Amino acid sequence: MLYSHVTPSDKRAALRARLAAGELLQLPGAFNPLSARLIEDKGFDGVYVSGAVISADLGLPDIGLTTLTEVATRAGQIARMTDLPAIVDADTGFGEPMNVARTVQTLEDAGVAGCHIEDQVNPKRCGHLDGKATVDLETATKRIRAAVDARRDPNFLVMARTDVRASVEGPTGLRVAIDRAKALVDAGADAIFPEAMRDLAEFEAVASAVDVPVLANMTEFGKSELFTRDQLAAVGVQIVIYPVTLLRSAMGAAERTLDMIRETGTQDGAVGEMQTRARLYELVDYAGYNHFDTEIFTYRP
Repeated sequence: MLYSHVTPSDKRAALRARLAAGELLQLPGAFNPLSARLIEDKGFDGVYVSGAVISADLGLPDIGLTTLTEVATRAGQIARMTDLPAIVDADTGFGEPMNVARTVQTLEDAGVAGCHIEDQVNPKRCGHLDGKATVDLETATKRIRAAVDARRDPNFLVMARTDVRASVEGPTGLRVAIDRAKALVDAGADAIFPEAMRDLAEFEAVASAVDVPVLANMTEFGKSELFTRDQLAAVGVQIVIYPVTLLRSAMGAAERTLDMIRETGTQDGAVGEMQTRARLYELVDYAGYNHFDTEIFTYRP
């Protein structure tokens, strides 16, 4: 009932242990706390909180318009509703290195298990769009050093995302991305998120070059193919995120239902595809709250 009984520190320790064991972990993106409950119920390994999803949920494009407060608040609402570890997209850290440090401590307080900081110029853009610009290597490593130095829980996972692959065409782009990944690991990054890899060979090249877990972004309509879990595990990837998948699925269904109501005057034809009331009550633990009302709130000695 209410929130998770697993503490944030225990979630972080569990995430670290599974990564150290060499497991591949799948983290679908939660667009709200209830979807995080669903992700856990379906047996996934963790929950991802996407910056693009938070922006879209506010009706905004993913161009750096959200604030630390908005991201931390939403991430905290999601993280506290599941026993799974939650990883959040912290964009560029919301400012200069001191802001990055504050971001990490704020996200620790929100109860998430880790975050990733990227090397784009602020304001940033969606990682799978053209026209991105990245900061110089010194600035990128300063962000990661600030994040690592600021954390109070050593198990809080600081991941470094690099977008340089898409900034340089051809094989040179991959070499630059690998060199930057190595430098970010030297700066203290616990994992590397190489954005917009073109194929499995590129993921494998990055994973072979660093001795920390590598994250693969399996977002739809992006620059990477939608590889399977087994394909990614075979090339050394350990974390797979599906950042916008649930939001896109939910919004697609919502749009179809609205169209149906406009065209037919009723939603009746869509009811069969909806989550039932019983299933919703199961996810929100309606029975647990009823038990509280019956056994505690209304208790009379």
